[in-house]
Amino acid sequence: MPRMRRTQPTKAWGAVAAVTGAMLVVAAAPGRAPDATTPDTTPAGHAREAAVTLLVGRVLEGAHGTGEGRCAARVLQPGLCDGWQEQRVRATARGVGSVLKEPALADAAWAEVRPTDAGGPLEITLGEPGRITDVTVRDGHGRHLAGELGPHNDRWLNTESLRAGETYTVQVGAQDAAGSPVGVTMAFRTAPPADGGRLTVEFGPGPGTYGAGEIVTAALSRPVPADDPVARARLERSLEVTSEPQVEGAWHWVDASTLHFRPRTYWPAHTVVRVRSGLDGVEVGDQAYGGPSEDLQFTIGDRIEAVTDSATHRMTVRRNGRVIRTIPVTTGKEGFRTRSGIKVVLRKESKVRMRGDTVGIKRGTKEFYDLPVSYATRVTWSGEYIHAAPWSVEAQGEENVSHGCTGMSTENAAWFFDTVREGDIVEVVNSGGEKMAPFNNGFGDWNVDWRSWLAGSALADVDSAPPGSPLTRSRLHPTT
Repeated sequence: MPRMRRTQPTKAWGAVAAVTGAMLVVAAAPGRAPDATTPDTTPAGHAREAAVTLLVGRVLEGAHGTGEGRCAARVLQPGLCDGWQEQRVRATARGVGSVLKEPALADAAWAEVRPTDAGGPLEITLGEPGRITDVTVRDGHGRHLAGELGPHNDRWLNTESLRAGETYTVQVGAQDAAGSPVGVTMAFRTAPPADGGRLTVEFGPGPGTYGAGEIVTAALSRPVPADDPVARARLERSLEVTSEPQVEGAWHWVDASTLHFRPRTYWPAHTVVRVRSGLDGVEVGDQAYGGPSEDLQFTIGDRIEAVTDSATHRMTVRRNGRVIRTIPVTTGKEGFRTRSGIKVVLRKESKVRMRGDTVGIKRGTKEFYDLPVSYATRVTWSGEYIHAAPWSVEAQGEENVSHGCTGMSTENAAWFFDTVREGDIVEVVNSGGEKMAPFNNGFGDWNVDWRSWLAGSALADVDSAPPGSPLTRSRLHPTT
């Protein structure tokens, strides 16, 4: 099955982008021919494209109005309305095509508009008959914003506060009055904290139990540029990871606002990991200070490793080093080779709709597909999955016929889906595909060799530093 460029758990999304309270960015979505079977028609008798109007409400930076101060016209008119603003956004059938690519949005576009107030709500409602099916809001670090649909599926409201100084992508799936699927993708940013604010850090992945390949993430509330190595070193020394049992590990700067931490090798099974920030009150950069941040604790479960050999068309799954299942599979064929290298499970999606035009395969060509897929285990944000492929059972174990995903029988896919968890290790060898990227398309961190990983730290010469020095103390602080 193909690699789908999509971040939504259950759908592929459109690249029509809109923002309320901040900016409006429009990107081209793949075209879609009208469905000749649709009952809706225009007065001229032509088939009408499925579409639903959404009202996306936010508060602008510096606005003082509240919910009672909504604009009478219910349309965003920057400079004319104060407080609550609503933007009319059209979700279309073409909008279920592909997700808005980041960072394709130009910084210049953001500079021309007023950002959104992080303290205000984000509300999405219907402007005409239909139903909202799902909403996903993700910031630039990949963290999801919690929210919930109303009882009648006509309203969505965030239940977790937006973060100041962040960029967000909002993906909305809906159905029109006839039940046809539509979608739209929006992007906006929130205003930075007043006076720059204190630098804080949010750790991931969150409390819970994860696989042995799980990566610790540290998202900073404001960037620390690479040309300020002293500030980076001060910050990194303040981030502490402890573990039971003891392991060797290090931080690596992904970008100016993000660090990743991983052990030298995979986490041992049943490790308890604790992460804390000592930034509060620490000077970071010129006249800038750290603020308080929330600690994190999570646990590693059994060590599950799934290795797919595209040459033999077999996946071998091990638990704590012992083989527990060998599965016949099919991977990417010529022109659609599966990415090689080490990935980790990002999430599990019981149902996913996969369509060829989301990866540039034109409708009507022999390679086009539009299929509902079950037991889909996601390993990249661009849409590579391990999933049930009952249509290719005869090829599984014999040849590679997919568009990039790893396909297996429904029975095996259900077993795999139930066996793995987020953070479990998935490796592909002998596929002939491009190498898994270390960052920005999931967690490819394990494809970076240890020497290169240490080179991404702001703390120099860590290997040669004497025990107990500030450098070694700034690394992993395990407890026994």
